[in-house]
Amino acid sequence: MPRSDRPRPAWGRLPRPAYGADYNPEQWDRATWKTDVRLMREADVNMVTLGVFAWSWIEPGPDVFDFSGLDEVIALLHASGITVDLATPTAAPPLWFSHAHPESLPVTADGRTLAPGSRQAYCASSPAYRERAALVTRRLAERYGDHPAVVMWHINNEYANGNAHCWCPTSAGAFRDWLRTTYGDDLEALNERWGTALWGMRYSDWGQVIPPRTSTSSLSPGLWLDFYRFSDAEHLACFRAERDILRAHSPGRPVTTNFMASALRWSDYWRWAREVDIVSNDHYLMSEDPDRAADLAFAADLTRGLADGQPWILMEHSTSAVQWQPRNVAKTPGEMTRNTLTHLARGADGALFFQWRQSAYGPEKWHSAMVPHGGEDTRIWREAKALGTTVAGLADIAGSTCPPADIALLLDYEAMWALQLPHRPSGDMTCSGVLRDWHRALWNLGLSCDVVPAPGEQRLLLVPSLYALSTDTARALEDYAARGGHLVVGPFSGVVDPHDRVHPGPYPGALRDLLGLRVDEYLPLAAGASVHLDDDATGQLWAERVLPDPGTEVESRFIDGPAQGGPAVLRRGNTRYLATRPDSTSLLRLLPRWAAQAGCAAPVQGAGQGVEVTRRTTTGGMTWLFVVNHTGHPAQVATTGVDVLSGTRSPGMITVPAGEVAVVAEDARQTSTAAESRAHRRRPILGTESERDR
Repeated sequence: MPRSDRPRPAWGRLPRPAYGADYNPEQWDRATWKTDVRLMREADVNMVTLGVFAWSWIEPGPDVFDFSGLDEVIALLHASGITVDLATPTAAPPLWFSHAHPESLPVTADGRTLAPGSRQAYCASSPAYRERAALVTRRLAERYGDHPAVVMWHINNEYANGNAHCWCPTSAGAFRDWLRTTYGDDLEALNERWGTALWGMRYSDWGQVIPPRTSTSSLSPGLWLDFYRFSDAEHLACFRAERDILRAHSPGRPVTTNFMASALRWSDYWRWAREVDIVSNDHYLMSEDPDRAADLAFAADLTRGLADGQPWILMEHSTSAVQWQPRNVAKTPGEMTRNTLTHLARGADGALFFQWRQSAYGPEKWHSAMVPHGGEDTRIWREAKALGTTVAGLADIAGSTCPPADIALLLDYEAMWALQLPHRPSGDMTCSGVLRDWHRALWNLGLSCDVVPAPGEQRLLLVPSLYALSTDTARALEDYAARGGHLVVGPFSGVVDPHDRVHPGPYPGALRDLLGLRVDEYLPLAAGASVHLDDDATGQLWAERVLPDPGTEVESRFIDGPAQGGPAVLRRGNTRYLATRPDSTSLLRLLPRWAAQAGCAAPVQGAGQGVEVTRRTTTGGMTWLFVVNHTGHPAQVATTGVDVLSGTRSPGMITVPAGEVAVVAEDARQTSTAAESRAHRRRPILGTESERDR
């Protein structure tokens, strides 16, 4: 089903905006439960995630179910008007299960069986695990499927975070079955696809096909990529099985699972997003990252893309420090609010924390929470309580969406997996880093950006890294450019097919005709080296010796480095190719030029350089302008309307103090102008190249 034709999420009785946390009452006594509910009401909490790791609490022994504690907690929450996002606890099989079924434990590539005792200690292909996961899910659904407090279902937790792949014998058999189902029962075709003629590793029997375990040297990249696809498919199959049980026993309630979208690891979330009723995401800042505010925006924009532009939920983030980073640097005062409002500004209709009450023991006792160890007399509790009031005051934005951006970044998860395999020309040429670099530059420029899986109607499509490319995607890019879209393609793109086989003919393979050039040689740079261009830009990590076709314009050349004198940025019509990766300073100069030539809207006056400005709109024409000031000085932003948070009227320019946030309900006249501008930007991209450039 095309993404644009997908039905909108069934929010049903979910509170919007949702505000709350992951709640783990099994860690506390009954007196604390009552205190917790009282404090939740004080903090305007309207939804909690319940039961994520509670399998051993509700099934302490095989087929011995005890729901009394969960019954009591849900009743307490319901009596106080707090809704429940009820989780299946299948991310944490109980110890009795793991010891009864040691074959269900995950195995590493070198054959080590991982011990039980932590979460996610299971193999996604294990029949025993799948059977018990289905049983506990069914028992939960039968008991709580029509409970008025339960407004949403939450399956498992952060799939593939910690056990993305398993190399056990069961997985090996499932891998072979997946290959035969996916590609057909043709072993010779598999040999061709993976290039097993290299080193004489041809398969003569299906029993010889095993996952890419530790060996004497490197293994086929095609084998690795299909193993990654298989592993992702196995986790998704686990999700689907539980989801279908919940839908059968609890119709009308949306089902989700919490992604870790911006981690850019082992899940193809474009595929996963089609399977959930509401997209939800977990996001944790790297506290020592000086660009962490920009990373918030990247995570939110990516999640909005996964939600196909519809509202989504921030299922987990932290009130302050997290326990798993090398140094638990606390968030500064006000940062919790800025973080939360950034996600709401970029399309979230809910924001929850992990977790409600800070654990007194275990590995996560130093992970911050809404209620810290110090209780109510703490800065974090006061901020969390005040934030609840703020979120409750934004009820009118629920259901509104962010207007489509003129600019989009293309993300292909499988191309990212392929690029990070060993034995590429440069280990520095990763995909996740360059995506963040380009998005951060747009954020600093105040330019809005969507993240997309394929070309659409945006005026400027940025493809910083697309090492592996299918012929279908190549045709989609050609069609996008033919319709008048402006395309920018980064180096080392279009080189191999989805099985890591080099496209025939000169580089860049599937993109050669579209770009109008030939790459004679790839020239990775030494560690720390850079190259300089004659337009004052600087390239890093990489250079290429490029030969342009007749009619392809050279916009800039290398003035030093291994490709000295050769083309560095080339343009054919409305399509550009970069033979190096521009550094962050260069991107700040190049991106506005490309955006202007593509006819993209200019940023809101005052936006950029740490002042985040975004809009949410309704189909009825209401518009809210969010201003999140991440800087240490006041920011002035052009808008007319009333700040929902302070009640202050803005007569054309609003001043937002350092570290503060404003949400302006814009006047109808300004709303109309903004709507006209959006409608103009949505018109089909037509006209001659010179008309488009003007």
